Formats: sequence, C-alpha cells, structure tokens
Amino acid sequence: MESIPVLKTKRLVLRPFSNSDADCVRRLAGDFDIASTTLFIPHPYEKGMAEQWIGRHQFEFENAISLTLAIALINENTLIGAIALSNFRNRDNNASLGYWIGKTYWNHGYCTEASHRMLQYGFETLGLNRIYAHHFKRNPASGKVMQNLGMIREGCMRQHVKKWDQYEDLECYGILRSEFDPNELS
Repeated sequence: MESIPVLKTKRLVLRPFSNSDADCVRRLAGDFDIASTTLFIPHPYEKGMAEQWIGRHQFEFENAISLTLAIALINENTLIGAIALSNFRNRDNNASLGYWIGKTYWNHGYCTEASHRMLQYGFETLGLNRIYAHHFKRNPASGKVMQNLGMIREGCMRQHVKKWDQYEDLECYGILRSEFDPNELS
C-alpha cells in the first residue's frame, strides 16, 4: 500500500486527513460561502459526510483518482482547508488542481502557498507535464491564486456546470512543467 505523502512549506503542512479532522472539515467546508464557490461541496454539510470523504482518500490515491491533502498550519497543526490533484496518472501526464480554504483563513496567502507546493510535487515527483485548474467566474479570488502560481488563463467554458440549479461559467487556467519555477511565486 502506497502512503499518502506529507508535504511542507514555510508556514504549512499538507498531510493526509484523519478521522479526527471530520468535525473541523464539516465546520469549515460547511460554510455557505465555501460550498457556494466549489463544485463538489454540498450545503448543508451533514454529519457523516466528512468521515465518508476522508475514508475514500487512501483508495483514491492508490488508484490515481486523486491525492487529497489537509492544509494545516505547521506550528499548531490547525486544519485550514484542503487541496487535491486529481486524475494524475494518465497517458497525457496531466492533472487537475482543486482547493478550498476556510473563510477565517482567507487573504493570508495560504492557498497560493499550498498550491505552489502541490504543483512542485506534481511536476517533480509525479512527473506531470501539465496541471490545470478551474474556478467559477463569479469567484475571481480563486483565479488570483492561479495567476499567482504562474498559471495561464486558457479560456472560459460558458455555463459548463450546474451548481444548485444554476449554470456556472468556468474560467480555465493551466501551467506546464517548463513554465513552473519551484523557487518563485508571482
């Protein structure tokens, strides 16, 4: 069984989730503002959902469905969000980056810092050639994270997904291994 990695940055540790994180996940991800800006987080976030989600992570990693890590403050191990690379073992050597950060922790650069480390892992360890990400057009803060990572806007998929009976435009970004500098954030 392949172990889910632990990655570190100056201020953060990206680590596997544990069942003891479930209450915090439910509280953070269950915030309406978090759920409304992500494709897959439901609202309300009911009891038991976090445990089920956490319980799938090892299987999903072993089967290259996704690598999902908790984003925690390195000094106190306080859970502040989640980050994932999805579908990372495919013939095209690409993967999708996704993330969310608890509202209390917005505007501190944590998402950019965690995402930069995840890009580094994807390119250097997983051998990816391209990593891409999407955000709802109405959530430009997520797009700012992608821009800060050096990702290039590749276009807009108009009314591409449906969130809570509302069609949403998805802004698309991508970065190639040849464009990524592991030592620099924009």
